[in-house]
Amino acid sequence: MKANAERTAGLTWVKSSYSAGDGGQCVEVAVSGSVVFVRDSKRPDETVLDVSADQWTLFLRMAARG
Repeated sequence: MKANAERTAGLTWVKSSYSAGDGGQCVEVAVSGSVVFVRDSKRPDETVLDVSADQWTLFLRMAARG
């Protein structure tokens, strides 16, 4: 999507350290100021979710708890 490309141009995308690196099902994240962008690594040109850094931190804490 063009809008995504404009919003995320120049960002550095990072996969989870748990990713096997074989092109499996992963998400990628990129940080810009107080916004965390999240996308599907297999479909990087499609929908990008953006959340506040605080929301992302809360999500990670809850996910770590199971």
